[in-house]
Amino acid sequence: MLSRTSTAASHSLIVASSTNASKSFSNLNRNIPRFLGFNHFSPNLSDCSCSGYVSFGWNTSSNRKFNRSRMEGFAVRASAQPLQNADELIDSVETFIFDCDGVIWKGDKLIDGVPETLDMLRSKGKRLVFVTNNSTKSRKQYGKKFETLGLSVTEEEIFASSFAAAAYLKSIDFPKEKKIYVIGEEGILKELELAGYQYLGGPEDGGKKIELKPGFLMEHDEDVGAVVVGFDRYFNYYKVQYGTLCIRENPGCLFIATNRDAVTHLTDAQEWAGGGSMVGALCGSTQREPLVVGKPSTFMMDYLANKFGIQKSQICMVGDRLDTDILFGQNGGCKTLLVLSGVTSLSTLQSPNNSIQPDFYTNKISDFLSLKAATV
Repeated sequence: MLSRTSTAASHSLIVASSTNASKSFSNLNRNIPRFLGFNHFSPNLSDCSCSGYVSFGWNTSSNRKFNRSRMEGFAVRASAQPLQNADELIDSVETFIFDCDGVIWKGDKLIDGVPETLDMLRSKGKRLVFVTNNSTKSRKQYGKKFETLGLSVTEEEIFASSFAAAAYLKSIDFPKEKKIYVIGEEGILKELELAGYQYLGGPEDGGKKIELKPGFLMEHDEDVGAVVVGFDRYFNYYKVQYGTLCIRENPGCLFIATNRDAVTHLTDAQEWAGGGSMVGALCGSTQREPLVVGKPSTFMMDYLANKFGIQKSQICMVGDRLDTDILFGQNGGCKTLLVLSGVTSLSTLQSPNNSIQPDFYTNKISDFLSLKAATV
């Protein structure tokens, strides 16, 4: 077994805020459940160029506390090994968590060999879970996409970052009388609605424009207590300004990101700017960092482990991104397998500049079938 050395980004979640927001977060401390993985919560106003920030420390087996600014000082994991014995890996875990984009499909095209691979794993009694940072669809909508691609996957097996945003708000007892401004698409709206929250924004704000004229003051809803930002193909200046006003002027307003992925697969022809570009715009205008509920944050991993009663050591995380999927698995103490069918190339994995090393790597998940045959 390869030794695991965690990186700084995996264990420190920093949320920049105004002084008022810091006080509000402090009041939420007692409401954060243990399964989120927080072991300390402390406002710190001395080490940040912003007006203040709140530091959340994740639980780790060694109980270390990390800070992003110290990333470069930590040890690098041993180099990833090519997957040679699929049977050994399959038999060593009970659950496989798969990323979707770049692992199961690219755009609307299924990656070769996926159906046969999933059928084989199910025949061996493995639990399969599908986790995606793409927030444009709800779990129910993703279920329909799996069905369209000819895959039999239940809604209970799907966890999208749109669902994670709603689940996080429920976990901190976010007040139902407060509203949520959404910079994102229908998936977030549907999950918030299912959770019983009031929301505004979303796709309907995509056509709104600001008429800038002397003395113009843009109004915003002072009852907005959280701004949720996800991937948004209808992103515009109106949304940036509205979200900025809520975060900066509404006391204690939360800034939540479904993910910070740099690129995504809208089609199988090329990479497209991801949700991180929308989040980055709000970071720039508010001078705050968001609380990220998608990968590589451990929120979804803790939620899954709690829901299914899974031991994290019995999970293998399979993904195509180093800084989200693989880090997500490592943060949770899982085995990790990188597939080269998505955004990460072998040269990127083996680059001296890359410090995130999975346990194993292979070309695509259907290698489980060919590598099985080769080892019989």
